[in-house]
Order: sequence, then C-alpha cells, then structure tokens
Amino acid sequence: MRILSKIMFALSCTVLAHSAHAQQASDGVVKIGILNDQSGVYADFGGKSSVEAARMAVQDFGGKVLGVPVEIVSADHQNKPDVASSIARQWYDTEKVDAIMELTTSSVALAVQGLSKDKKKITMTTGAATTDLTGKQCSPYGFHWAYDTHALAVGTGGALVENGGNKWFFLTADYAFGYSLEEQTSKFVKSKGGQVVGAVRHPLAATDYSSFLLQAQSSGANVIGLANAGLDTANAIKQAAEFGITQGGTRLAALLFTLAEVKGLGLKAAQGLTLTEGWYWDQSDENRAFAKKFMDKTGRMPNMIHMGTYSAVLQYLKAVEKAGTDATEPVAKLLHEMPVQDIFAKNGKVLPNGRMVYDMYLFQVKKPEESKSDWDMYKQLAKIPGDDAYLKVAESGCQLTQ
Repeated sequence: MRILSKIMFALSCTVLAHSAHAQQASDGVVKIGILNDQSGVYADFGGKSSVEAARMAVQDFGGKVLGVPVEIVSADHQNKPDVASSIARQWYDTEKVDAIMELTTSSVALAVQGLSKDKKKITMTTGAATTDLTGKQCSPYGFHWAYDTHALAVGTGGALVENGGNKWFFLTADYAFGYSLEEQTSKFVKSKGGQVVGAVRHPLAATDYSSFLLQAQSSGANVIGLANAGLDTANAIKQAAEFGITQGGTRLAALLFTLAEVKGLGLKAAQGLTLTEGWYWDQSDENRAFAKKFMDKTGRMPNMIHMGTYSAVLQYLKAVEKAGTDATEPVAKLLHEMPVQDIFAKNGKVLPNGRMVYDMYLFQVKKPEESKSDWDMYKQLAKIPGDDAYLKVAESGCQLTQ
C-alpha cells in the first residue's frame, strides 16, 4: 500500500507540474495571426504562401509549445489599414490571438503595429518595407524581420550607382512604402555622387503607366527607380519594354522585386534586372531541400517574404518556449536578445528598435538562355552584409516607450 501511495503521489505531482506548465500559455493555445494581401497586387508576393510558410514553421517546431497546440489563423486585409485594424482588434479582443505577423503593405503594418503597441501585443512584420516601423513609429513589441527600404536602397540602388547609374527618376507608389523607398534610395544615390532628376507618384494597383514612363524617359535619367512592388512593378516593366525604354540605354531598378514577381513576369521581360533579396532557393543543399517541401505544398518556390514569415514564426515559438510563457513582455524581451539562426537568417541580430538584420544578397535575373530549369532565375552578384555601419543607419530615429 505504501509503494502504491508513493506511485500515486508521484503521478499526481507530474500531472500538476504539467498542468502548471501548460497554464503558462494563455487560453490553452498559442495563436498566431498571418494578416496580409491574399487577393490583390501583393497576393503572389506574400499571400496564402506566407500562411503555408507559417504552418510549416509550426510543424517543424513540433506543433506544440509549453504543452499546448500552436494555431495559425489568417485573413486578407485587402491593403486597407482600416480593414486590417478591424481584423487585428477582433483577433486580439475576441479570438485571443497572441501575435500578428507578415503585414504586407506599409500603411497596414504601421496601423496594426500602432494598435498592437496600445494593446501590448507582438507584431513581426515580414511583408512591409517602410523604415518608420523601426524609426519614428517603432514599438517595444514590434519587430521588422525580412527587409526594409534601407536594405533595398543599399543593395539595388548602390549597385546601379557604382555601375554608372547616376541620374535617377522615380516611379513611386503613392503611399507610405513608396515614399520610404524613394526617400531611402534617393539619399543613398546622392551620397554616392548621383542625382535625382525627378519623380512621379502613381496610385496602388495602377494599370496604365504610359504617362509616368514617358515623363521618366524625357527627364534625361539613365535609371528609372521603380519604388513600388508586386503587380505594380511587373506592369511598369512590361510597359517599359513595350515603349522600348531600356533599348535606349535607360536601366530599370526594380527596388522591391522578388522571385514570385520575376516568375510571373517571365525571364524574357525580366532579364537583366538587378534586385535585392534575403534568400534564394538554389544557394545551398539546405535551401534546395526546404524549397522542394515548400513547392510540394504551394506549387511555387519561396521568396524572402515567405521565408521571413517562416523564420519569424519559428523564432517567436523559440522565445515562448524559452520564456516559459506566451505573455508579451518576457517574449518580446527574448526576441530582442536571442540570435536568429535558421534556414532563413544565419547569425541574424535584432537591434534595440526591433529591426532584425542579417546578410542579404544582390541578384541579377538570368537571360532565358542561361536558365536551366523552371525556377532557375537568379545569379548572385554580391553579399550585402549587415555590418555595424549599416546597423547605425537602420537604428536611428526610434524612441521606445512602454
């Protein structure tokens, strides 16, 4: 009887310990929301493939954390800040979502990060670009994971200036992302001795770029900087080809263009474009193996937005596990402190302002005759290191308050 009592006591202690451990995860589940554009101009850029990347991260982590299941929920914000804020508020207040990620479109990301700051919730942005997320509108609970406009300016802008592209004209998307990308690239071009001879702004999801391109052509610029993304960039490139703009020696700078858009545009139209990404499927055996799994699930190779989302979800779960809770304050503290070491980022580092920096890459789109397979689209030109000099620029302007 005494032995049986000891066994029962040990079992009850184990159950109680497990119960107490699980209680550290609120509501018996850790819930992550992927909020992005799933039907508009950025649907291929991030979209449902980012949702799948998030699910793959959960699966690779083991499906549970702190003894409770991890759930991914998703929604289409339609590139509208008010719609995004309404969804985020409902997720927080009613559906008990612990963190929101991806957040394609800078105006959306700023709105949701602001709401999340008030509610003391974590956001990890992988789809939006504006440096304001870690600058004047930074948050102690906000993290910017995959790239920003500064990184794009240093990568693509820097490469073109160094190769003779010293007169720039910008076609800029008329919202926060476009303004930030134009501003960051302009500063970098000028710092390298180049000049900006003009700019024009176009609405999101424009279909006719003819008047904008003609203004750029007549400006005397030798580089047209496309400070837009997704289908906007693809359509501008197509119409530039129709006008024969590049045949006259003018170069197009696709300041935010990823593998998804190159695939949609095709090598014939995209060949020769210089662009910056943080990850490419054909860089290593590890990347190729992961990309095959992603392809099996989505029918496409991942870009840096999809991979950044995978990394953000994985790092968040690591922080929750290490903190022993999904409470915002301790998890955010660990996200600032923990190095990022995964298939996406090698030796990544999170700055005090929430910007995760890591080595990125400058790529050139291959000519059709250079491509050996359906998704063989890039040749790597250079690595863009996340060194201390770069970090100081990316870090400025943030005043964190809790």
